[in-house]
Amino acid sequence: MTQRVAIQAADFDVAAEIQTLRAEDLRVGAVCSFVGTVRDTRALTGQAQDEVQAMELEHYPGMTEKSIEAMIDEAHQRFDFYGARVVHRVGRLLPADQIVLVVVTSAHRGESFKACEFLMDYLKTQAPFWKKEQTPQGAQWVDARVSDDAALARWGITATNS
Repeated sequence: MTQRVAIQAADFDVAAEIQTLRAEDLRVGAVCSFVGTVRDTRALTGQAQDEVQAMELEHYPGMTEKSIEAMIDEAHQRFDFYGARVVHRVGRLLPADQIVLVVVTSAHRGESFKACEFLMDYLKTQAPFWKKEQTPQGAQWVDARVSDDAALARWGITATNS
């Protein structure tokens, strides 16, 4: 059985991750996946000073995996799905690099979509990762966003990050 959570510095192959999860359960009728990437914020604002030149992600080994496992367990309480896989990268990442993959399998698409979105909202606010962005002005740690807390609140969960 595939591990549900992987924290790694190396990039991941989306197709291989999906195929591995699907191959374990022939009942699967739907697969939903989400891939998050490092944005070039200069492309959004047009301002060179906003350019994210690199991002560093840190975590506490063991604690982070346990936290994400608990998130998947919570998703199973809420949604009817078969399997889930979360791959999250750490270390130094550059614009356009993949950061996170969430894959959920189920009998029908609705449950996969909901579980995948729930897991991403939960990851953005509750997973113990620390992000530092390098811009032309220097490096700075990124604070939690109120908008991420609001996304989690629609699932009935109050985040305490803002």
